[in-house]
Amino acid sequence: MRLHTAARAPNPRRVDMFLAEKGVRDIERVLVDLNASEHKQEGFLARNPLARVPVLELDDGRCLAESRAICSYLESVYPQPNLMGRDAEERAFIEMADRQVEFYLFASIGNCIRHSHPGLAVLEQPQFPEFGASQGLKMRAHAKWLDDHLATRDYVAGERFTIADITAFCAIEFARLIRFRPADEALAHLQAWRDRIAQRPSASA
Repeated sequence: MRLHTAARAPNPRRVDMFLAEKGVRDIERVLVDLNASEHKQEGFLARNPLARVPVLELDDGRCLAESRAICSYLESVYPQPNLMGRDAEERAFIEMADRQVEFYLFASIGNCIRHSHPGLAVLEQPQFPEFGASQGLKMRAHAKWLDDHLATRDYVAGERFTIADITAFCAIEFARLIRFRPADEALAHLQAWRDRIAQRPSASA
C-alpha cells in the first residue's frame, strides 16, 4: 500500500497518528507538495478527483480517500490496538464523538485558517476574511463544548484513547496556526487533555 500524504496538513496527520498508534511502519509514503499544487495535477487527480489528501492506494490499484474511511479500512487490516470500538455499542459512541469533533470543531478551525491565514491563500482562492473571522468565533464555542465535555472524562469518547482523541488533537494542534491555545481561553480541561495526548509517541509521528 502507498499513502499519498502531505507534510503538516491536519487530515494526513490524523492518518499518520492512527498508523503510529497501530505500530504500522511498512506503508510507503508519497509526499504531495500542496504549495506547488501537486494535488491538482493529472497524476494525483487520477487517484482522487477532489484533489484532497490523504489517499491510500491499495495493492490492487484502487484508491481510498477521506481520512475517516482510510482509518476504518486500516482498523480492519490492523485490528489491534482497537481504536474504533470493540462492539456495536462502543463503535457507535466512538463514531458519534469523532464525527462531532470533525464536523464542528475541526471544520470551524479549518475554515477559519483557510480564510484568514495568509499562508493558506495559495490553497484557498478566494479567501473570505469575514467568513474566516465568523468561523473563529464558532471554533471557540465548539472548543468550549469540548472543554466542558472533558471535565467529566479523560478521553473524548469515554474512558480510553480512541480515534476521537486523534481527530480532536490534530484539530487543536492545527489551530496553533492562528495562535489558539486552550489555556489562553480559560479552557483548562481541554488544555490538560491536550498536554496529556501530546505525550503519546504517536503525537510526534
